[in-house]
Order: sequence, then C-alpha cells, then structure tokens
Amino acid sequence: MNLKEIKEMIALMNENGLMELEVEKEGMRIRLKKSGGGTEAPIIIESQKVTQAPLISQPAAETSKTVANSVEIKAPMVGTFYRAPSPEAPPYVEIGQVIEPGQVICIIEAMKLMNEIKSEIKGKIIEILAENAEPVEFGQPMMLIEPL
Repeated sequence: MNLKEIKEMIALMNENGLMELEVEKEGMRIRLKKSGGGTEAPIIIESQKVTQAPLISQPAAETSKTVANSVEIKAPMVGTFYRAPSPEAPPYVEIGQVIEPGQVICIIEAMKLMNEIKSEIKGKIIEILAENAEPVEFGQPMMLIEPL
C-alpha cells in the first residue's frame, strides 16, 4: 500500500467517525487506530505482512469427526461466535443440515458490529466446532462441512 491509499483510509475514518480501521491488501495488513476522540486525534499505524489462511481448508488432524473429503469453515475475523441472530431465535444451522453458498451460517460480533458469516460452498454440516457466545480467533475452525 502506498501513502495515497493510507491518506484515503484516514479520510474515510474521519468522514465516518471511525475510531479504528483494518485493511488487508496484497499480503499486507494495515491497522489505523485513533488514540483519542474527535477527528483531529493522532492516528497510530500498524502494518504487517500476512500469510492469510483460507476461510475454507482441509480439516486439521485434531478434528474429532472426519469425513474423507470434509472441509473446515474458519473464522474470517476475531470476535464472538453466535449460532443464532438472538438468544430466543433458532440457530442458523444444525448438524446434518444441507447449506447453500451464500447462506448465513453464523454471526461473529466484533467491536459491537454483528457480521453475518455466509457459506462459500454447498454441503452438509458434520460438526459445529465453535461454542455459542464464545470468542473465536482469526482462522479458527468453526464448522466441519461435507461438500455436496
């Protein structure tokens, strides 16, 4: 990323009242964070090279249930995993259910924002690895899917 792109990100933060912004592009992750309130607050810039794990990959050896061609759906961000849109609502998916690409399978709450996580493949839910209302890390397996 170049200086012009960083300046555009800072302008975007100021225009929208954002306190923090993280962008990943071409193997580089940049996090911009205001250290105080208001649009004139100093901005801290952190950057790092990343080797991003794919959101869907072959299952890890420690997965308790395995199917020959199963894949893991991994957390695309750090946050709190929720199986349903609200405590009284039914879960988005259940074990044994067939899911379609683009179907919402869970929510990850990050910084008070609810992010719907959608399936990228058609398949059957074999196992739900993440616990409801518990934290998940970036790249952590959340569900085991048998592709169809």
